[in-house]
Amino acid sequence: MAADVLDATFAALADPTRRAILARLMEGEATVTELAAPFAMSQPGISKHLRVLERAGLISRGRDAQRRPRRLEAGPLKDAMDWLANYRSYWEESYQRLDDLLGELDSGGPNAVGQESP
Repeated sequence: MAADVLDATFAALADPTRRAILARLMEGEATVTELAAPFAMSQPGISKHLRVLERAGLISRGRDAQRRPRRLEAGPLKDAMDWLANYRSYWEESYQRLDDLLGELDSGGPNAVGQESP
């Protein structure tokens, strides 16, 4: 995955309004007016958020007669998840080492605090 696409995806996801818009679009396509309804902001303000999401490839604009509904494009989200998955094994190993250490401390093992060695 190209770094600029990944950067654009994470930059778009950094804003809570844009994350809420994506969550709404998971339910199905919606117009700008429908997407703006839950927010206390102007339509130009929502349109700026939509442009960021479009540039990141997270949404697309359709055409249905006079309507121009937006729809979720999940491909960049999957790419971001795949990138994050690379770090999953690191965190799993770190947590396993912590569990092992805590188990030793609970059982009075070699790393137990407050125990004197012979």
